[in-house]
Amino acid sequence: MDGDGWTWCAQGHRHWGRFGAAGLLLWHNDYVLLQLRAAWSHHGGTWGLLGGARNGTETAEEAAQREALEEAGLSPGSYEIVGRYVDDHGGWSYTTVVARTEVPILPTALTAETTEVRWVPADRIDLLPLHPGFAATWGVLRSIA
Repeated sequence: MDGDGWTWCAQGHRHWGRFGAAGLLLWHNDYVLLQLRAAWSHHGGTWGLLGGARNGTETAEEAAQREALEEAGLSPGSYEIVGRYVDDHGGWSYTTVVARTEVPILPTALTAETTEVRWVPADRIDLLPLHPGFAATWGVLRSIA
């Protein structure tokens, strides 16, 4: 995984993912699939998207799909990508890949990075302790689907 590693953005923040990062915002009706990050991970104990570092040759869509498969066993064929949002920090970016599913897919495998994966009503997401990056973009992301 050539994308694994820390880097700095033009805003002076330290980020995971030498080539940026990507995550999957999966919708089913008015619900969103969220991941509770393991306590030991960066921003552990917060809720966010299944995702992680991009590899040098991956598109954001490929990275988000790979991470969702690795972290929760979500098959790329079980949902349809409908959009994307790029949070550009200058020299580093996080791409949220927006997707929809007809059925509420259940995770088939969780890694040590994940404490829990849950379908959350979109209007209740703000009540959870959110990953700072997800919290900063949720207002925009909730309108993309």
